[in-house]
Amino acid sequence: MDAQVTPLMERIDARERELVGDVEQIRAQMDELTARLRELDEEIGNLAVTRKTLLALPPAAPEPTEEPPVLPNHPAYHQILNAFAETPGPKRARDLCQVLDLPLTPKTIESTRHKLKRLVSLGVLTETEPGLFAQRRP
Repeated sequence: MDAQVTPLMERIDARERELVGDVEQIRAQMDELTARLRELDEEIGNLAVTRKTLLALPPAAPEPTEEPPVLPNHPAYHQILNAFAETPGPKRARDLCQVLDLPLTPKTIESTRHKLKRLVSLGVLTETEPGLFAQRRP
C-alpha cells in the first residue's frame, strides 16, 4: 500500500471498531428496554383483567349490624350487670357475691360463676383469665 493510504486506513479501522462497540452497547440497551417494555405491557394487561374482574363482581352485601345480646329474663343477670357498672374492673364470682350481699356458700358462688359464664357466651362479659370476669369493651 501507499504510504499516504496506510494512515487513513488505520484511522478508518479505529473508527469502525469504535462504531461497532457503540452499536453493540446500544443493542444491549435496546434488548434491556425491550424486556422491560414487555414486563410493563404484561403488568398493564394484568391490571386490566383485575379491573374487569372486580367490576363483574356483585356489590358487597352490607355488614350485618350487631344486635345487642338478649339477656336471660331473670333479675340476677341485671343485678350482675349493675354490679359491674357500679364497681368497674374485673371480678371473680366470689367477689361478685360479696358485692351483691349473697351468702358465700359454694352453691351460691358456683351459681354466680355459671351466670357469669352465660354472660360471657352471650358476649356481654369477657373472661380475661380463668375465673376472672370483666365488662366487654366496645
